[in-house]
Amino acid sequence: MEPYHAPEPIALPLAPPEPNPAEPPADESAEEAPLVGSSSPLIDETLESIAREGARRMLERALHAEVDAHLGRSRYDRVADFSGYRNGYGREREVTIGTWSVEVRPPRVSDTPTHIPPFRSSILPRGRALSLETQRLFARLYLEGLSSGDFEPAFRELVGERAPLSSSTILRLREEWKAEYAAWRVRPISERFAYIWCDGLYLGVGSELEHSCLLVIVGARADGRKELLAMELGYRESTDSWADVLRSLRDRGLEAPLLAIGDGALGLWAALRDVFPETRHQRCWNHRAMNLADKVPKRLQPELRHQLRSVWNAPSRSECELRRDEVGRWLHARGQDPAAETLYRDWDDFTTFYDFPAEHWIHLRTSNPVESIFAGVRVRTNVAKRMRRRDSALCLVFKVVQRLEHAWRPLNGGLTVMTLVLRGERFVDGIYVPRFESEEVPAA
Repeated sequence: MEPYHAPEPIALPLAPPEPNPAEPPADESAEEAPLVGSSSPLIDETLESIAREGARRMLERALHAEVDAHLGRSRYDRVADFSGYRNGYGREREVTIGTWSVEVRPPRVSDTPTHIPPFRSSILPRGRALSLETQRLFARLYLEGLSSGDFEPAFRELVGERAPLSSSTILRLREEWKAEYAAWRVRPISERFAYIWCDGLYLGVGSELEHSCLLVIVGARADGRKELLAMELGYRESTDSWADVLRSLRDRGLEAPLLAIGDGALGLWAALRDVFPETRHQRCWNHRAMNLADKVPKRLQPELRHQLRSVWNAPSRSECELRRDEVGRWLHARGQDPAAETLYRDWDDFTTFYDFPAEHWIHLRTSNPVESIFAGVRVRTNVAKRMRRRDSALCLVFKVVQRLEHAWRPLNGGLTVMTLVLRGERFVDGIYVPRFESEEVPAA
């Protein structure tokens, strides 16, 4: 057994000696040495070495105290209950605390009786070389869009050459994210949601024959703030895939939303009619504009987009129909009959937003709430294209969306307007129409 040596006190830098009045003054003509400023590298290095040494010794004291607690006695004490012996020190390990790397030799325990669990340090578990805070820092960098190869060279200077900054560190973090996502996707839903935005997003990761399609639903709560309701992997945007997502939400407590906003995917609307038949539909104007632009020559596309923008920004439903007819005549006059037919198709589903508050129109006319959210996600997944599995990409996207969720724009009008909507009050061309006392308010 190696002898124990108490740790030496930390040596602080000595203060400069005071001048002796008996000594003759220095030659004033001699060149004076430059003073060391507060930002001098010498002082910075001294403070860094003091801090590192202090952290190392505090960690060693904590490890020795942990061994004392396990054995039930301090060094050189004797007790009746035998719990084992101190057995020197283990191999020197480099441990990262924050952004510092210190070297420490953890104490060992041997000859532990069979009825007592063997000693396992909870302060410095076997195989761990990064503190939890450092792991969270690396996870945040990974979510921000840096791969381990991006930040590894810079952090080697801080955390040491042997610190595990390889992809295995990120793999361990992904396992934690998978557990968080598994708990989130089965959580009960007690909030009331007035609107939901639905969209299928293709991330382009994974080695499967079919690209990864995320079926995403974002809801508007009673206070007007948006919340991620569902995010599931699906096969394309089929009716069955959407129906499974909607049924899961319904079975966990989601009441039928008043309005669903989405693009032209037929699978979504068929699933909504099956699971939430009372929910009204609003088709995305941006997707309709893109579909129409694809049907006309490029020389007509800028003018067509300008006219369509005027259509969906009309102040009333009747004015919207008048402007639609003008665009239809403009298309027919230029021989674009297929585009004109597309403009009139499913028209009622494009004007449902007029039956809701005008403050909400900017949010209800398109599925941009989902598209804008995943614009930031795609920045991250472009770095992560090397991921071979779709479930790994799913957990990464889930964590990125959680980080972005706090910055989502709430609905205009706040709680007051949302209260009227959820009470089932009537709106005509976006204007609230009070009911007479004799009229009953329908249940929301």
